[in-house]
Amino acid sequence: MFRKDRWPQPLVKGAGTRHGFSGSYKRGLGNRLVMDAKTKLKNRLPSRHVTEGPARAPHRSYLYAMGLTTEQIHQPLIGVASCWNEAAPCNISLMRQAQAVKKGVAAGGGTPRAICTITVTDGMAMGHDGMRSSLPSRECIADSVELTVRGHAYDALVGLAGCDKSLPGMMMAMVRLNVPSVFMYGGSIMPGRFRGQDVTIGDVYEWVGKHSVGAMSD
Repeated sequence: MFRKDRWPQPLVKGAGTRHGFSGSYKRGLGNRLVMDAKTKLKNRLPSRHVTEGPARAPHRSYLYAMGLTTEQIHQPLIGVASCWNEAAPCNISLMRQAQAVKKGVAAGGGTPRAICTITVTDGMAMGHDGMRSSLPSRECIADSVELTVRGHAYDALVGLAGCDKSLPGMMMAMVRLNVPSVFMYGGSIMPGRFRGQDVTIGDVYEWVGKHSVGAMSD
């Protein structure tokens, strides 16, 4: 989506030969022209409100303080939101996947900014009072991602989620924001092994039912 080869590329090939420019001068001129082209693009993006112009120097200082370069600051800022937590295996890989997404965004000419929001996993919340937290968590996810992207003027969003309420919550944020967005499902939980056989959570629920009617022992 944000490929470097799609940036406007003002080329100065041959100019140095005809006019006697040195190689370092040509490189400097070329880099400046490319940066000027990126700045013109940036002036049409939401992130211009936090990166462009003298009045936004305080905003840029925060970005510089986190190690961003001038080039990175003037690229599109892309939110990479995940619902990572250690509550259940459906979420446990999302942080690693988000790091891979960040590398892809950077390779494509964007500047990734990580966002981490909550998840309430139905599999852990059901069967006790925690189930009251499940549906409201969807709204919390949508609200938190939307507020973060709007508040920091990000230009696009990649969202990663892996549970019943986090998937729609992340997509709700994308619809509300109406910015270029990509959703990534974290993937299904791998089966475990018990007595040489694959065992899924569905099997465990069936065994609970059998146990409740005396068809299975402890």
